[in-house]
Amino acid sequence: MKRLILLLFFPSLLLTACSDDDYVYPNVLTEILDLKTDETGTVRHMITDEGVQWDVQPTTGLSGLVADSIYRTVTMYASANTSESATLVAKLYNVQPVMAYVPQAENKFKEIYTDPVAIQSIWRGGNYLNMILQVMVKDRTHDYHFIDNGVTQDESGKKTLHLTLYHNRHNDVEGFNRKVYLSVPLWAYANVLQEGDEVVFTINTYKEGIISRSFTY
Repeated sequence: MKRLILLLFFPSLLLTACSDDDYVYPNVLTEILDLKTDETGTVRHMITDEGVQWDVQPTTGLSGLVADSIYRTVTMYASANTSESATLVAKLYNVQPVMAYVPQAENKFKEIYTDPVAIQSIWRGGNYLNMILQVMVKDRTHDYHFIDNGVTQDESGKKTLHLTLYHNRHNDVEGFNRKVYLSVPLWAYANVLQEGDEVVFTINTYKEGIISRSFTY
C-alpha cells in the first residue's frame, strides 16, 4: 500500500431527508481518518487514528481514484454491521478532504507567510497532528502548509520537532469564518523521532498572536 496523502473533492455524499416523520437517522460519527483505495482505485476501507479498520460499503463517488492510496478526510459514517458481519462495516454519508502535506524545510519556500487563524481544536491522533481552524475569508484562495523548523536535542537525548503553520491569505478580506481541516503526517518522522520525543507546533492566532502547542510523539 503506497502512503499517499492526496487532496480530492469528492462528490457530495450528504445524508438525505426522509418524508416519513417517524424516520430515525442512524447514529453517525464524524472523524478525521484515512480512506484506503484498492487496486482499482475504489475506496474499500477506512482506518481511524486509533488504528481500527472498517470495510466500506460501496458508495457512489468513491471510485476512479488513485489505486492503492490513502486519502486523508473528514468522514461522516455509521456502522452497517449485521449479525453476519465478520468485520466492521461502515456506511459513509459525507466525505471532505483534509490538507495533509508532509512538512517542508524553510528553504523550500520562496517566502514565509504566517497569516493568523483561530484554533477550534488541535490534537494528536495516531500518526497525525490534527487541527480544526476557523479562518476569516471572503473570496480569495488561501494557501496552507507546514514548515519544518528542524529538530533539537537536549542533554538527555530527548528530541523536539519544531513545526510552524504556513498560511498565506493573499490579502483576502476578513469577511466571514470558514472551517479548515489540517493534518500533519507525523509518520514522516518515524526514522527521526521516537516515543517520548516532543512536537512543538507554532501558529499565529487572531487573539493571542504567535503561540506554540506541545505534543508528545
